[in-house]
Amino acid sequence: MVALRRAGPPTAERQALAALVAAPKFELIPISNALEAAAALPAGAMATVTASQSKGMGASLELCGQLRDAGHDVVTHLSANLIRDRHELRDVVRTLAGMGVRRAFVVGGDGEAGGDFPDGLSLIRALADLGHDFTEIGVPCYPEGHPSISDARLDEVLAAKAPLADYMVSQMCFDPKVISSWLLERRARGLSLPLHLGLPGAAPLHRLMTISARIGVADSRRFLTKNTRFVSRLLLAPGGYRPDGLLDALAPLVADAAAAVTGLHIFTFNQVRSTEAWRAQYLAALRA
Repeated sequence: MVALRRAGPPTAERQALAALVAAPKFELIPISNALEAAAALPAGAMATVTASQSKGMGASLELCGQLRDAGHDVVTHLSANLIRDRHELRDVVRTLAGMGVRRAFVVGGDGEAGGDFPDGLSLIRALADLGHDFTEIGVPCYPEGHPSISDARLDEVLAAKAPLADYMVSQMCFDPKVISSWLLERRARGLSLPLHLGLPGAAPLHRLMTISARIGVADSRRFLTKNTRFVSRLLLAPGGYRPDGLLDALAPLVADAAAAVTGLHIFTFNQVRSTEAWRAQYLAALRA
């Protein structure tokens, strides 16, 4: 698939891209600058809060409450390796319901499982058994694969999660051909779960390094290991990374109704101001 220039995609493709870019989910990391970063979010934007291995679920819940108080629609990450058992899960769900948080994103987590939930599948099943007020639940998917899980197992788990979820978010991937081929193959196999494209925001390298330092040594190591390709892109791109080219190249996929690409999940790394400036400019170009 050849990358398309912003002025190049046909009108239908530009309109499909614009619909995604107009209403994304902005991912935030629960560290000390998170509220300061969130001040640059559009009014009433949807913000998704990650779970920190070193800070625990408490930090995520606190930031969720603060973002709700600021008027944002909030998605909380529920990390299997940070929730001890069904009793703690029930408490977390009740706390979120009291805040008015009605959306969740269920993940396994990066660290060792220390409780009753060895992975995201066991956690999402426990949520279903428990009963909850979430109106929307998302799960991750891996077009480029996972370093410690086979592709066959990833497909098996995703198929098991699909009836319990409302959408899936793709890992960060910079190859539009990989994303397109992976998704169309799954659609051909019968997976109908809508896809939200996982997209890195616009971030200068020095800002990313600041975030890496703030999240602590252990989390920083995991962060940089998971995002090696993104860091490489930053090193090669003067002024930092911009996702225009990737989105342009994915325009035909986004415009294909059969692909069911229904959302955009932006990994901001708390660089909301630069990301939002890029988003506004890119959206204006699509609509021009």
